[in-house]
Amino acid sequence: MITDSTRARFAKEVAKYPYEMRQSAVMACLAIVQQEQGYVSRESEQEIADYLGMAPIAVHEVTTFYNMYNQRPVGKYKLNVCTNLPCQLRDGQKALQHLEKKLGIAMGETTPDGLFTLQQSECLGACADSPVMLVNDRTMCSFMSNDKLDQLVDGLKGAQ
Repeated sequence: MITDSTRARFAKEVAKYPYEMRQSAVMACLAIVQQEQGYVSRESEQEIADYLGMAPIAVHEVTTFYNMYNQRPVGKYKLNVCTNLPCQLRDGQKALQHLEKKLGIAMGETTPDGLFTLQQSECLGACADSPVMLVNDRTMCSFMSNDKLDQLVDGLKGAQ
């Protein structure tokens, strides 16, 4: 499953650490796999574990701890809505519910056209701007009223 070119990219990351600390490259290797395959499968975790000399469960713990690693295929646009307490107090849960209704899916699901995956996330570190969401693990969106959520989704659909 892991190609020779992927292993070459792993080697560049591992080279940044002393040999006995090569496990420090686990997050970079996970990111490489996700970039190339769209998600990190259990098989990929096993190959990373073998490459880095780690227990497979240790790699899985990293994959499951961080929200940025997809453990299954996701839509073109991954929408992570913060539902941690400060955002909940400022309508974070309502934003998630609005998106569920607009997209016709429940949290954790992907639209049938493969365009959107909706997830809840823990604190995104922008409590004063809540409700907030993160698009594709890169773009922070703040003060997400229903109107702004509609504009975002419609804009992403229109970009196709």
